[in-house]
Amino acid sequence: MKEVKAYIKPYKLSAVTQALRKMKGITGVTVTEARGFGRGRAKDARDKIIKDFIDYVPCVRVEVICKDSLVNDVVNAIEKAAHTGLRGDGKIYVIPVEEAVRISTGERGEDAV
Repeated sequence: MKEVKAYIKPYKLSAVTQALRKMKGITGVTVTEARGFGRGRAKDARDKIIKDFIDYVPCVRVEVICKDSLVNDVVNAIEKAAHTGLRGDGKIYVIPVEEAVRISTGERGEDAV
């Protein structure tokens, strides 16, 4: 199993979630509002948030846990849906997941996802 974690522009969330909903085998997506900065340090960002004298840019974190066989499709779907061609489109990370447990049933491993 893998976790695909993407940081995207907030206005691209709808396109990304629609792309993920169309995929077979994806059992869920978690979305979290976030803020941060990248190489540009948010200094010229129009929508920056200033907190404690630090400039942040709002973003959305999208997390998907999936079978290894789906990782490339998930990454490609997010990349295509979130792409604008402009600097700051975001990042996608793929992280190994050692174990999953469905609390309600006790299922473990890929069956829990």
